[in-house]
Amino acid sequence: MSIKETGVSYYGLSYVEHARRDFQEMVDHNCTAVLLALSEFDIDFWWPNIKEIVQAGKEAGLTVYLDTWGIGKWFGGEPPSLFLTNNPGNRQVSALTGEALPAVCFNSRAFREYFFDICQRLAREVDADGFFWDEPHYALPKSYASITGSAGDDWSCRCPYCRRMFEERYGYEMPRQLTMEVKRFRQDRALDILENASRRIKAIRPDSKIICCVHATLGTYYVTENRGYDDWDKVAASDACDVFSTTILSYQLPRSFFRSITERTVEIARRHSVGSQRWIMGYYQEPENLDEIKDIVQLYAELGVESLFAWTYRGGHGTALAAPRALELWNMIGNAYARALI
Repeated sequence: MSIKETGVSYYGLSYVEHARRDFQEMVDHNCTAVLLALSEFDIDFWWPNIKEIVQAGKEAGLTVYLDTWGIGKWFGGEPPSLFLTNNPGNRQVSALTGEALPAVCFNSRAFREYFFDICQRLAREVDADGFFWDEPHYALPKSYASITGSAGDDWSCRCPYCRRMFEERYGYEMPRQLTMEVKRFRQDRALDILENASRRIKAIRPDSKIICCVHATLGTYYVTENRGYDDWDKVAASDACDVFSTTILSYQLPRSFFRSITERTVEIARRHSVGSQRWIMGYYQEPENLDEIKDIVQLYAELGVESLFAWTYRGGHGTALAAPRALELWNMIGNAYARALI
């Protein structure tokens, strides 16, 4: 068995005394780490408690990571973005329609400064063990995929910032078609902000571990989402990645897909001498037979996964995204973790 770390994400950033009890429950469920999901509102409103809650997690014996959850709606996550509310002119723009999308353009100077300030403040004042880049992505103007490539025919971002930077680099106007140059530009810019943020964090806190979690898609010739982080080798080789992580898979997918994604994740992590991480769906959806979770964890362990996390604490119990048998699911994850750590 290769799994060295087991963890769960956590939303409870309001009161330290509550978090202490929850952290003990995580330890009782065989977690060795916790991921604190920090929305822009949390960072703005609950700042004093965040520092204390991180300390409480460490006192409980957990490794504590900070998740830049939903920030700018460029990272994955449900919470709304204060930055987008206050800066509506900094949104990503659809290439074909010119529509402003509900996600920030991370090439805008205003957002970069905002995001870097958040990262540096967290690194300076919060004694966490690392940061988690949570499903960073370009917005998808359409919600379905076509067999010709991308999500439908449209893509982002073709805002004034991106168009100007593209023309400065290539010497001609950014086309509306997703050409090879546009794909390369998007990938480079998508990594640039994460690399820059990671270097700033490590300048303050050199031992901070940076986990970069990308969408777990096949990225095949026929269908690719073109989210900007599709070249996994490029991500794992970057300064934005000490641990290469791929996201949750639906239990409705065939187990061969679980194996394929995990094999690729571990292979690429080893190729670039970084850690490997996989995720378990611990909210919203569950397998018909909860024992299947043990089988999936066993598969991940056999394939060489080093870090294993579940989203989220208590199966999302009490939230709109709770699993049907949330607390039973949470108990099963704890049992599976116990076996994985032996």
